[in-house]
Amino acid sequence: MEECLRDEFKIKFRGVRGSYPVANGDFLKYGGNTSCIEVRVGGHLIILDAGTGLISLGNELMHKYIESGTTLTDRTPVRCTILLSHIHLDHIQGFPFFRPSHLSSTRMCMLGGVNYNETLEQELSKILFSKSFPLDLGDIAADLKILDINETNYIIFTPGEDMPKILRVNELKEGDYTDEDVVVTCYKSYAHPQNGVFIYKIAYKGKTLVYATDKESYPGGDKKLVKFAKGCDLLIHDAQYSTEDYLSIYVPKQGFGHSTFEMALESKQQIGAKKMVFFHYEPGYNDEKLDMLAEEYASDDAVFAYEGLEMALL
Repeated sequence: MEECLRDEFKIKFRGVRGSYPVANGDFLKYGGNTSCIEVRVGGHLIILDAGTGLISLGNELMHKYIESGTTLTDRTPVRCTILLSHIHLDHIQGFPFFRPSHLSSTRMCMLGGVNYNETLEQELSKILFSKSFPLDLGDIAADLKILDINETNYIIFTPGEDMPKILRVNELKEGDYTDEDVVVTCYKSYAHPQNGVFIYKIAYKGKTLVYATDKESYPGGDKKLVKFAKGCDLLIHDAQYSTEDYLSIYVPKQGFGHSTFEMALESKQQIGAKKMVFFHYEPGYNDEKLDMLAEEYASDDAVFAYEGLEMALL
């Protein structure tokens, strides 16, 4: 691992939509792909969700892999970990088209959880592959590990190690991780039907990123989120609806499991986040609509996500 990469904590937005992707000339400024965020931190590639935004990342990784050498043996293989917030389609539908997964040299870990009587691997196999794709999950060429996690787990990325180690909080002992490690924790929010959603926190060298997509806020704020994310450097927060749409007398969005822009701002203020990104837009909001919302809600420390937006915490 190159030393410069160990001091890296960079975020790139690959897909910023909720519900379903859109392909239309009126959606070019913010983009139409569904949820996916690339995080390069401490020499590791962590991917938050696997919506259709994952496809462009996979294409770039494939190009870099091919350019890294002239033969299969001297090319630099792809190593990555995907953290799934939940398994609704807009957060997983890019995975079958993630080109590095079809290389035998690739090593991948996919982490998430379900509360059904099946594992995450079994659920993904049924939803994405067996009946809806030409391949079965078992046909994937990569060395792929799909593991269930929960709120008691610490996910630790160590320098020089391709894949993370997963420890239960009650198993942690001194020396299990250091300041050189990337540490990921999570909690389950039930403010999203039908099975809740994982909120993730990535911590490295004193900087923290919190990913809080697909969650609805509460009157007075979400106290569990406030405690979990307190003082974070960057908060990525669901902001699917305008207040007008959320409270519509015709088709109200209350109970749909998503926040308004005002709810996201309230969370930022209560958390004391240094910066926030509005994320997971309603697919019917075109560039003009989002520009109007940005005039009302955007500021230097509360920005609107768009495909290709890059940020750095180190």
